[in-house]
Amino acid sequence: MTRVLIADDEDSMRSLVARAIAMDGHETVTAQDGAEALEVLTRDEGAFDLLLTDIQMPVMDGIALALTAARDFPALKILLMTGFAHQRERASGLEAIVHDVVTKPFSVADIRTAVADALAASKA
Repeated sequence: MTRVLIADDEDSMRSLVARAIAMDGHETVTAQDGAEALEVLTRDEGAFDLLLTDIQMPVMDGIALALTAARDFPALKILLMTGFAHQRERASGLEAIVHDVVTKPFSVADIRTAVADALAASKA
């Protein structure tokens, strides 16, 4: 079973994404911001197949989380989410460490497809 860590400061978005991904049989763990997600990654020694994180969050944003996670856990696949065009632009230079950026709002089918694509790419 694949493990996905979801970081988003919006409870409803975190819950929606976790439920959507669980529909495909993935184990999900959630965090309310980047700092909490980094704590989970460190505690579990990076034992996740995918990090799915919002870009704009308090404490530690998704870009800082992605950079730290990629440095500390280079095998971890990273997928970003954002509802803001300027945040998507901030991620444009991260192609080497980020699989893709999913634009909010998205449908359940969209996020399931994005996760499937990211996980398939990591196995290729």
